[in-house]
Amino acid sequence: MLTEAILPIAVFAFLFAGTIKGLVGIGLPTATIAVLAQFTDPRKAIALLLLPALVTNLWQVYRSGYFRQNVRLYWPFALVLAPTIWLSSQFAARAAAEPLTIAIGCVIVIFVLTHLLAKPYAISANLDRPVQAGAGAIAGVMGGLTSIWAPPMVIYLLTKPLSKDEFVGATGVLILAGTVPLLAGYWQTGLMTCELAA
Repeated sequence: MLTEAILPIAVFAFLFAGTIKGLVGIGLPTATIAVLAQFTDPRKAIALLLLPALVTNLWQVYRSGYFRQNVRLYWPFALVLAPTIWLSSQFAARAAAEPLTIAIGCVIVIFVLTHLLAKPYAISANLDRPVQAGAGAIAGVMGGLTSIWAPPMVIYLLTKPLSKDEFVGATGVLILAGTVPLLAGYWQTGLMTCELAA
């Protein structure tokens, strides 16, 4: 149950994170969880994030106009990401809150570092699918435990010569591909409840 004291913090966290998401197309989970996990159980913070993440990424995918192209290009990443996130979310239900909070902090540091590092080298076409699968697996483990799987996704996408619109469209598809199984995993384990969904 959410206390009244957390509601204004949650409103601030979502306004802050939504602004970032609107500007760059990513960052909703990272910013929201970074704030909310300081005041409530990280799993509750993640559960609160899931429906807004689902809605914003559906909208992002719809607005991008690159849906079919992105599915065709990034299906190996999504195909590995989805089941890995679902499996990892099963461990989140049994983990203690403190290690999850530490894991979230580590993932946020990784996320920041990925944006400070130089652009990764381009990947040759014959290595692209194995690299996507590897990045999808890493992202899936990170996402299932912390709801943040952008660092491997962003590192991979930075190897591509994408326009801003293509980048936003690709992130929308890949975040959506992870949000659905994460929501399913949280619902199955009881971490997402009707009350939190409301």
